[in-house]
Amino acid sequence: MAAIALSLAAIGGVGLALNAAGLASAWHFGTQLGGEFGPAPPMTVLRPLCGAEPGLEAALASTLCQMGPGQQAIFGVQNPADPAIAVVRRLQARLPALDITLVIDATPHGGNRKIGNLINMLPHAKHELLVFCDSDLHVPAGYLARLAEVLAEPGVGLATTVCLGLPTGPGWVARLGATGISHGFTPAALMARWLGRQDCLGTTMALRRQTLAAVGGLTMLRDHLADDNVLGQLVQGLGLKVALARTVPLTGVAEARLADLWRHEMRWARTIRALEPFAYAGTFVLYPLVWAMLAVAAAPGWRSAGFFLLAWGLRAMMAGMGARCLAGQRAPAVPVLLLPIRDVVSFIEVGWAFVGSRVVWRGRVMTADAGAPVIARL
Repeated sequence: MAAIALSLAAIGGVGLALNAAGLASAWHFGTQLGGEFGPAPPMTVLRPLCGAEPGLEAALASTLCQMGPGQQAIFGVQNPADPAIAVVRRLQARLPALDITLVIDATPHGGNRKIGNLINMLPHAKHELLVFCDSDLHVPAGYLARLAEVLAEPGVGLATTVCLGLPTGPGWVARLGATGISHGFTPAALMARWLGRQDCLGTTMALRRQTLAAVGGLTMLRDHLADDNVLGQLVQGLGLKVALARTVPLTGVAEARLADLWRHEMRWARTIRALEPFAYAGTFVLYPLVWAMLAVAAAPGWRSAGFFLLAWGLRAMMAGMGARCLAGQRAPAVPVLLLPIRDVVSFIEVGWAFVGSRVVWRGRVMTADAGAPVIARL
């Protein structure tokens, strides 16, 4: 049993090393943040809405407060009784000088309702620069300017952003979900970017109208669950880059029940598994506290318990340092006591992602697919 425990602890050590690499990636990206930014050029920000989740008004206002003349915000719903409509009406009343458009259109377009909503919204867009961002995104000052800045670089066709999790719902479940984003997904995404990947992350997708038209428009995404990945592939197929903007918004996590969080995260897990099955299988090693707990179970004693406590401490320290590198004082606090639970839940999700392809998104059942092939380069 001691040999098994040692092997499990060794895997946990690899997991800690990979977490350290994620911290290094966050530090490297964090050194590029900050500095002066100018006013954003004319652009249209499109935010599809579905329901009035906690924190929605603050999330929408975070974008509106940095908009000025020549910029437009479009909010869209598909249900005329959607409670998000009242939120948008309040913002229109509070900020009458801004160009805020509300689109209520139930016309369906394919299986992806978010993209269907955007298809209904797009004809109302006035500007060449388009920004698609999620309803629960709380953006920092300069968010729009940073997106425009990276789109102005030669050869860039699509701008995206990483994010940290912000618990907007009550209780420990929302904090559990937020820490999965902040201290799991985002460091891994930055490490992948450091290694040369150009993934498009769907919380923010910004591009020129002519680029969107060149890849076939939003209709190319309407039947894909991983619409962000498909758009990124199509843009790269034009010979253009998917760049990471020098800004880090916060994405709200409102789930109050573990079952709701599980459904949400399984949508992400099965989507990533469908896109990169072999790489995703390798993420089992990213959760060192699971391996440390297994080592304790295999050989109970002070050595294995000591390794678990050491791994827990290092995991918490690296999580906090990484978040501060990316968001400074805006970084949500690390829920240290929840980190072992977070690793266990994530570990189980990786395994369960390989058991079927069914996901539930806003009450709608979809199938995780491998996206679209990259079109021939021009």
